[in-house]
Amino acid sequence: MKMLSTLLIAALALPLPALAADGVLFKNPQCGCCTAWAEHLAQNGVKLKIEERQDLAAQRARLGVPAELGSCHTAKIGGYVFEGHVPADLVKKVLKEKPAIAGLAVPGMPPGSPGMEGPTKVAYQVIAFDKQGRRSVYATR
Repeated sequence: MKMLSTLLIAALALPLPALAADGVLFKNPQCGCCTAWAEHLAQNGVKLKIEERQDLAAQRARLGVPAELGSCHTAKIGGYVFEGHVPADLVKKVLKEKPAIAGLAVPGMPPGSPGMEGPTKVAYQVIAFDKQGRRSVYATR
């Protein structure tokens, strides 16, 4: 019994492994809505490592996001790119269904989108894009 309790105490003393991130969020250090979007994803089970960068336009280009679909942050999750304030349910849908797209984008910063909550809400489109530059409306919110 003493050996068992010694093993238990030793096991409890081990450091806990860090929770693994599901993806990475590239954001400007001064942007608060980007952090709010990451919190929205975390509340919905998608955890992001945050990487603050000044070269977001270059990062978007490296990840294949068409310039016209740009927003204030870019995430790489499960092999897909998510640009801007894409709702968590759509991120999870893409990760589950694995469509033949490069990613989803919510261009600009629409009021009322995740991370941009407030008294005003506007309808906005979530755009799917592929590596050849083709685009289509994936959802309207």
